[in-house]
Amino acid sequence: MQPYPARKTLPLLLALSAAFGLAACGGGNGSGSSAGKPSETQSSELADKQEIVINNGAEPESLDPHKVSGVPESNALRQMFVGLTTTDNDGNTAPGIAESWESADNKVWTFKLRDAKWSNGDPVTAEDFVYSMRRVTDPATASPYASYLADVKVANAAEILEGKAKPETLGVKAVDPKTLEITLTEPVPYLPDVLIHTSVKPVHPATVEKFGEKWTSPANIVVNGPYKLAAWDVNSQITLERNSAYYDDANTTINRAVLLPIPSPPTDISRFKAGEIDVTYNDIPTEQFKTLQQEMGEQMKVAPYLCSYYYEFNHTKPPFDNPKVRKALQLSLDRDTLVDKVVGRGETVAYQFTPPATQGMEQFTPEWKAWDKAKRIEEAKKLLAEAGYSTAKPLTFELLYNTNENHKKNAVAAAALWKEALGFVNVNLVNQEWKTYLDTRRNQRQQMARGGWCADYNEASTFLNTFKSDNSSNYGKYKSAEFDGLMKQTLAAGVSPEARANLYKQAEAAMDKDAATVFVFHYVNARLVKPYVAGYSVKDPMDNWQIKNWKILKH
Repeated sequence: MQPYPARKTLPLLLALSAAFGLAACGGGNGSGSSAGKPSETQSSELADKQEIVINNGAEPESLDPHKVSGVPESNALRQMFVGLTTTDNDGNTAPGIAESWESADNKVWTFKLRDAKWSNGDPVTAEDFVYSMRRVTDPATASPYASYLADVKVANAAEILEGKAKPETLGVKAVDPKTLEITLTEPVPYLPDVLIHTSVKPVHPATVEKFGEKWTSPANIVVNGPYKLAAWDVNSQITLERNSAYYDDANTTINRAVLLPIPSPPTDISRFKAGEIDVTYNDIPTEQFKTLQQEMGEQMKVAPYLCSYYYEFNHTKPPFDNPKVRKALQLSLDRDTLVDKVVGRGETVAYQFTPPATQGMEQFTPEWKAWDKAKRIEEAKKLLAEAGYSTAKPLTFELLYNTNENHKKNAVAAAALWKEALGFVNVNLVNQEWKTYLDTRRNQRQQMARGGWCADYNEASTFLNTFKSDNSSNYGKYKSAEFDGLMKQTLAAGVSPEARANLYKQAEAAMDKDAATVFVFHYVNARLVKPYVAGYSVKDPMDNWQIKNWKILKH
């Protein structure tokens, strides 16, 4: 979704605790007060009114699956569109529009489509997927995921991105209306897992062509998923209603869902307690976490989450075009203090980008992790001095974060920890609303930015690909021929899973050597869910929740 000098650290910890309202001690494993716990006699009978209210955390920048990159957008779009593959309630790859798939060599893949319809009654065809995959890759679309298919070696995708080939040459072909063939230049054994992602979901070609930018308005949009867009009141709510044309509508129960764009965790929690929200965003306030665990009992859902939190350098402009400055900040951030004392929900300190629990990953540990704090600080100060910074000329930069109390607390703490460690570092905090923040990063107008990346599929490449020089999600513009070469080798013919995992480890080492980014922590997923929401799973490490899997019980 990143050591201290000899003087005592207690004053800083006390100051941080006071600033963030952190308890000096406390705990609870959810076994304390029974207030808010579901009754043991909770009815299994369905409620007459099958409706749900969910906080989605932010106002989506778009509901066009080919023009978005954020979690709030994917959460909404996952309810409306189904790709070739999807995930089950526990996060496993499962058939979507494709009933089955096969490949003899992991290079030429054949997908057999089920009988499915769009919400206007049109059949979902292989040509719809051809159109959609060409569209996301076409530079004219300006998709933030334009390089997604190039990363998994779909034939001609890279050439299309570079303007050297037409979108029509993409290695995706409709053999017949119910058979899609995807041709790769290298074997990719995890291609079906990749195809769960928002960016490769199909759109309805005739609707896009007819309405252009307005095709996603409630009056125009055509979908193939369990829910259709009934209303979109900007900065207020998105209303979804059940799509009777969905191929599995017979196994869908909830009829109406409201998605709220509340960025404030305290507001989210208070509205949950007031009965106005059934499912919160996965951003429980740090200072309330342990208390809520005790107070809310089983309504608090905590689970592993394949997401990493980091502070992203903009490599294209000073001061972070200088690797010595990057390395100094990488070394001197006291992640343990930030994670344990400020975040404090069970997150784990990150010394590599990819969460260790990700499939296909061999863990990397940098040499400097074993250094004591004094040695890290000594080396960081030496590097900054070599870069020309001192008490007389302090290092000053802006740290951008999207509007959210938890991100603000983390940024305040990081700035204080760098100041405490190095002395001559001044961090100016800047916050922007979600859409503006994304635009700023995509156009490299930031110096440093809060970054978070969550798995698009459960395989290490979903993280590491984003640091490739030509990747459309590489907002910091890190460039390394060594890193790119290692990632290229991961998909060479004959590479075993074990060899690929080792190459990923080497890629992490290359990023560490270059101080590509300050990795801070690997997330946990923590949210509140009302006891009458049946079917919510804590087993999906990607948090790809789907309302179609839930039911509202009598309460």
